Amino acid sequence: MRKFLDWFYGLAEWLAMAALCAIAVLVFAQVMGRVTDAALSLFGMPPYGFLVPSLAEIAGFLLVGASFLALAGSLRGGVQIRVTLAIGLLPERVRRFTEIGVLMVAAALSGFFFYYAAKLAADSHRFNELSYGIIAIPLWIPQAVMAIGIGAFAIALLDDLVMALRGVAPSYAGSEEQAVEEL
Repeated sequence: MRKFLDWFYGLAEWLAMAALCAIAVLVFAQVMGRVTDAALSLFGMPPYGFLVPSLAEIAGFLLVGASFLALAGSLRGGVQIRVTLAIGLLPERVRRFTEIGVLMVAAALSGFFFYYAAKLAADSHRFNELSYGIIAIPLWIPQAVMAIGIGAFAIALLDDLVMALRGVAPSYAGSEEQAVEEL
């Protein structure tokens, strides 16, 4: 099970990176189209007029997907911003129970968010909701990606909760201690 979960978190991270790369490629293509048009006008030629239709909307959808898909991996890697000043001052036993409580609340909230994000995507699919850009994109696609990212995050929180309940340090704890040592 551990191998599958690690693969799942890694897949979500790779998809997040792919979404960011797609944004970069689309923006680069748009910029190069404008540069080409400027160069053509310098030589008295008519501009080609290249543009990426609905670039802002597509980039926004990709950014939302990348942000949500990266949640699980960033939690597991210990790179999410956490307030550890107060919890670091607690005795070890109290700290453990505090972390378990926080993980329970976070898992419950992310599970709640996942349920309604998936429900929103299903409703958008059922009613065939489309975006308003030049390219009409079915809204269930970016909403489903968002729901998958939230679901992966909820699973990662549950994974860490189970580890904490077993007395094992959560996945983010090792990188947190390393960051403190580097200071």
